[in-house]
Amino acid sequence: MRLSILDQAPISNDKTANEALAASIKLAQTGDDLGYTRYWIAEHHDLPGLACPAPDLMLGIIGAKTNCIRIGAGAVLLPHYKPFNVAERYNMLATLFSDRIDLGIGRAPGGSAEASIALSGDFLKQVNQFSDSIDEVLQFLHKSFPKDHMYSKIKPSPVPTYSPEPWLLGTSEKSAILAAEKGLPYAYGHFISDADGPSIVKQYTKKHSETIVTVSAVCAETTEKANELALSSQLWSVLRAKGEGSGRIPSVEEAKAYSFSDEEKETIRKMERKMIIGDPKEVKQQLEQLQLLYQVDEFMLVTITHSYEARQKSYELIAKEMLADN
Repeated sequence: MRLSILDQAPISNDKTANEALAASIKLAQTGDDLGYTRYWIAEHHDLPGLACPAPDLMLGIIGAKTNCIRIGAGAVLLPHYKPFNVAERYNMLATLFSDRIDLGIGRAPGGSAEASIALSGDFLKQVNQFSDSIDEVLQFLHKSFPKDHMYSKIKPSPVPTYSPEPWLLGTSEKSAILAAEKGLPYAYGHFISDADGPSIVKQYTKKHSETIVTVSAVCAETTEKANELALSSQLWSVLRAKGEGSGRIPSVEEAKAYSFSDEEKETIRKMERKMIIGDPKEVKQQLEQLQLLYQVDEFMLVTITHSYEARQKSYELIAKEMLADN
């Protein structure tokens, strides 16, 4: 089993965005040292608890501070951008960091309707053109426009020796079908989808095999400690859904002191069914069970904890248990 990292660059309620981004750089370096396959950083806009609106800027720094791990966007939210601009930016990264760049492509807004309008005007119009925009990105990357096409006269310079590897990210049957139609590797967001993930992925893998499943995971030395750490991210999700709180990740102490309603407790139970929480052996067992369900070889782990040190430790413990012999 290959393991990778998805980082949403969370901002804890007693930290600054600068500290969150510094922790992201350190996490990528840790993943590089421990044998994780990829490090992807997500794109979000005007969300107070998440620090990265521009993955390509972060990847320029992270690439310079890592050696082997593949790095990429999880994902570039393509409806906000012109395909040529995306191809230019990721070709530049692939020129700097040869054969290490992944270009994850997504269609979500990544923020509020107001933020989407500020970024790209008519976002829904761009969403409707999503399939065509993917085609344009691929044609720019592969220099495959017909000779009579206007864009055949231009190239997204610099052109690297190894092109960025494009992936399509999604959480639905529709996205899996689109990935298969485009011949793209597919990354399925198990951690944010209520759909029948194994069925969706199985449908995709009938035609293609390169698949990642992204799961929420929290690991600590003991099960009790892991559950405590997970509680802060669960409270964060509860408060965000209600439009309450600072938007940043609350501490374990705040989560323990919070009086959850019966409805909120049920919400957390639903979250836990999607999460992997436990000590290293329990996490390994749960990942192996998930692998049997999904029949894939790579899982990408997203870990949200109030403490950046605890998040770092979670990835370290999982790597020691599962990647030490790789």
